[in-house]
Amino acid sequence: MTPGAGEAAVVVRAGVYHDSVTLMRVSRALSDLPGMDVALVAMATELNLAMARDLGFAPPPAGPSDLLVALRGRDVAAAERELDRLLAALSSARGPAGSSAYGMAGAEGPAPRTTRSAAARAGEAAGVALVSVPGEHVLPEAVDAIEAGLDVMIFSDGVPVRQEVLLKRLAAERGVLVMGPDCGTAVIAGVGLGFANVLRPGPVGVVAASGTGAQQVTSLLDLAGTGVSHVLGVGGRDLSAEVGGLSAVRALRLLDEDPATELIVLVSKPPDPGVARAVQEVVESLRTPVVPALTGRDDLTGAAERALRALGAPVPLWPSWPVPARRSPEPGAVRGLYAGGTLCAEAAAIVAAGPGAEAGAGSEAAPSGPGPGSGSGPGSGSGSGEFVDFGADAYTRGRPHPMIDPALRLDALARVGPDEVVLLDVVLGHGADPDPAASLAPAVARCPAAAVVVALVGTEGDPQDLHRQAAAFREAGASVFVSNAQAARYARDLR
Repeated sequence: MTPGAGEAAVVVRAGVYHDSVTLMRVSRALSDLPGMDVALVAMATELNLAMARDLGFAPPPAGPSDLLVALRGRDVAAAERELDRLLAALSSARGPAGSSAYGMAGAEGPAPRTTRSAAARAGEAAGVALVSVPGEHVLPEAVDAIEAGLDVMIFSDGVPVRQEVLLKRLAAERGVLVMGPDCGTAVIAGVGLGFANVLRPGPVGVVAASGTGAQQVTSLLDLAGTGVSHVLGVGGRDLSAEVGGLSAVRALRLLDEDPATELIVLVSKPPDPGVARAVQEVVESLRTPVVPALTGRDDLTGAAERALRALGAPVPLWPSWPVPARRSPEPGAVRGLYAGGTLCAEAAAIVAAGPGAEAGAGSEAAPSGPGPGSGSGPGSGSGSGEFVDFGADAYTRGRPHPMIDPALRLDALARVGPDEVVLLDVVLGHGADPDPAASLAPAVARCPAAAVVVALVGTEGDPQDLHRQAAAFREAGASVFVSNAQAARYARDLR
């Protein structure tokens, strides 16, 4: 790759594939290099090629199976060397064809080129296929995995709902589970997939139509000393009228059959009423008790507490580190800058419920959109607020999720009003930013808001170090809560 004028370079590497989450992390690492203005490393889809052109690059012809690299900064050559080092490390981690990195120790010959051939080569060693490709390419890969007898986690978003229904009906015929599409979190027998916290093993199984909702509930259980058996994500649309709870029902029955699971928590935004009735009939037929955690009706912290009581476990005082507000905010002027959609919806409902309310029940407030400062937030007057879910598809299409890349929230933090209370979530665990406080805490310190409140979702086993993150945000002037519901009430009731 030869840098052009102005220390910029763009190149396509034919036939080099890495999943989107990995490439987001590589782009972030290059962006953090001194003097780098732009670093885009992504598969050469039409969307990413268009993004490169919008950034002022002229990419050569390429297709979605090629790797696109676009760099601009003071020392592009240094960025190229770091990129080569990162890609070499990724290739080394994967191992050579036939190595145990593919789950096929001792196998000879080239690496499999399809999901079905990989499953056939792995034999009984294969149990789950993780699909993380552009949404328009999900269907054949997921069908391949289902017909090979694998459970499938579809991390990708942008999959048409009719294809989701087709996949889940096919999975029901084959006796396997489809997690997703847009399933960001799963934990299977202690192994985290996607965005996942480090959780101790225990008796609680989770069926989740919400990734960050599952992370909140399981993190609180872990902090209370109670572990989980499995977290089975089903995708945010699963309990809609169109999908009909196909994967939720399958996941509930799987956990009911699991001898390690003594209690099930069902996490979701409010389901379609007809689907809710059908799922409730299934719940009543199970041997294992089920605790619902439906945002808009319940709050996630309350659901975690009900799960603990059902197990006969004590409910602790959830850790928090409040600090005095910088000055008195305007009553009810809360601005939510969220990375997790369910956490955002929960906080919006609590703020809309008004001062002193203890639960989100009865409020169906939703995040505003499509962008910060646009649209109207839930409610008005006392208990009003404006909330943005930066993890929504409108913000993540073609760019890293805000749990990985804080850029959009950094900009939003700088633009809040001096009479507002800012409320934001910081989600820890594998897959997320390895040190979110490194970039967010300085922005919190500079933020012109009257007060900043952080909902810190994570466990003491997470690699980011929960207590170090909490200390960094507190030193930056933010009040910190491990419970998103408690953070929202605190932000709402500040005077």
